[in-house]
Formats: sequence, C-alpha cells, structure tokens
Amino acid sequence: MTLTISPQARDALSHWLDAQSALKGAAQNTLTAYRTDVAEFIAFLTHHHAEPQGLAPLARITVQDMRSWMAHLRGQEIAPRSIARKLSAVKSFYRWLAEREGFEPTAVLSARAPKFQKKLPRPLSQDAARAMIDTVELQSTTGWQGARDAAVVTLLYGCGLRISEALGLKGRDLPLGQTLRIVGKGGKERIVPVLPVARRAVEAYLTLCPHPMSPDEALFRGARGGALNPRHIAKVTEQARMQLGLPATATPHAMRHSFATHLLSAGGDLREIQELLGHASLSTTQAYTSVDQVHLMKVYEACHPKA
Repeated sequence: MTLTISPQARDALSHWLDAQSALKGAAQNTLTAYRTDVAEFIAFLTHHHAEPQGLAPLARITVQDMRSWMAHLRGQEIAPRSIARKLSAVKSFYRWLAEREGFEPTAVLSARAPKFQKKLPRPLSQDAARAMIDTVELQSTTGWQGARDAAVVTLLYGCGLRISEALGLKGRDLPLGQTLRIVGKGGKERIVPVLPVARRAVEAYLTLCPHPMSPDEALFRGARGGALNPRHIAKVTEQARMQLGLPATATPHAMRHSFATHLLSAGGDLREIQELLGHASLSTTQAYTSVDQVHLMKVYEACHPKA
C-alpha cells in the first residue's frame, strides 16, 4: 500500500516525533519505528476512506476504523507482538493529537492489543559466552579489527551494555576505569562496573587501532575510520555462532541477556541488576527470573533420582 499522507497529518506526525525526542528523550531507532508505524496507520485510513486524512478526519476516527485497521494487519500475517507495538505508537500519537486539537480519542485508546506470549530471553551458557568472545575475534583477518570486535562483545557480556551503548562510547570515555557512565534509553543515566577483562580487551584494541582517538569521535571505528556499524557486530556474531554450533538466538543482544542471567544465578539482587541494565521497570528485569527458573527445572529433572 502506497503511503499517502496529507500535509497536515505529516506535519502533526513530525511535531509529535519532535516532542517525543525533546520531552521523553526517545532514541533514534524508537523514533524511526514510531514514524513508520503511525505513517502506515494514517495511510491505511486514507485508503480505507478514499480521501486524504487531515486533522479533522483524524479526529473523527471510529471504533470501526480501528477494527478495520487491526483486521488489515492480521490479514498481512503481522505477528501479534508487532501489532501491539504499532497500536502503542498510534495511541501515543493520538493522546498528543487529541490534547492539541481538543477532541476525545476514546475510539483509539479503547482498542485492545492482541494477546501474545512474551518471549523469554535466550541467554548463552557461561562457556558459550566465553567461546563467542574468542571466536568473534577470529572472524577478521585484520588483527586490530578482530581485537575491536572482541572488545565490543566483551562489553556487551561483561557490562550488560546494549549494542547502541557500546558503539556510542567516545574517546572522552577513555581510559576505562572501574566504572563507566552510560546514557541509555530515554536519556537515563546509569553507572556500570567495568571488569578487568573488559578493560584489557579495550586496551588491546586501542594498542592495535590505526586511527587516532579524539574525545568527540567514536571509540570503535570501522575500516575507514568512521563509527563502527552495528550490523558488522551482528554479522561477525552470526559467523561465530555458526562455527560454534549455537542457536540463531545467540545474537549480540543475547550477550546482554547472558550477563543478567548469570548475575542472577550467582545470587545477584534483582533491583541491582535492574539498575545495571538500565531498565525503567522492574517487570522487564523480572523476565530473567523466569529464565533462571527454567534452568533450575532442567537441572532438577536431569539430576533428581526420581525425575
């Protein structure tokens, strides 16, 4: 379906995204997803009503319009989780638009997201996490690039960083001390401990890196000296997990999951782990307790004499 959006709707969408960025500190990836989801929704309404959807038509949205849109999404075989994400973006946009334009957004806000089974994180075992770091380093024929990739993945596992947070480090963050200040989602700051193994990995990379390091430039560089693209880390991680025979869930983000799960298994406090991960809600961190319980049940079933 061609994205047909009226100038008024396009301006409103742009102003809403600006507000999300300025007031809530939404990350760029989040803003891009919001833009796509809401633009597709408005384009659907344009096609559905066969007329441009300016601000007045958007304000006249009905419950039937919402049902038709969600039926359209289901007809495209979009996963319930993705439908829920799109609906959340549309609701957020309509709350802002309704307050600005003075209409009642009940038809949108009353729409219910489809139920879906939340996927639990898939952590690696401790041995697999260590093997992943070692094997990632071997994916490049250039020594400094291999050391760079190992340093990035070590930070994901050793500090529980998101890939965007690791690649967002600058020269000004050097030298790495015992702690590191991270600005995560929504501009939320947190302090994470840096293990000696992570410091050594970064120092090994810096020793070999051919590009000069200045305070405002990215710590991790691509081959030509620009900021390293996260797709590269995803690629070398995929290559490494295939060599190791690990499942497709062994992604860069799985290293962060593994960090949290292994801390929990070692007796870490759930709220402290929440702070280390930068989760806004404890419920997000609590997913790891389910993972740990699954692991405990497997051990129990394997070892109990009457299992």
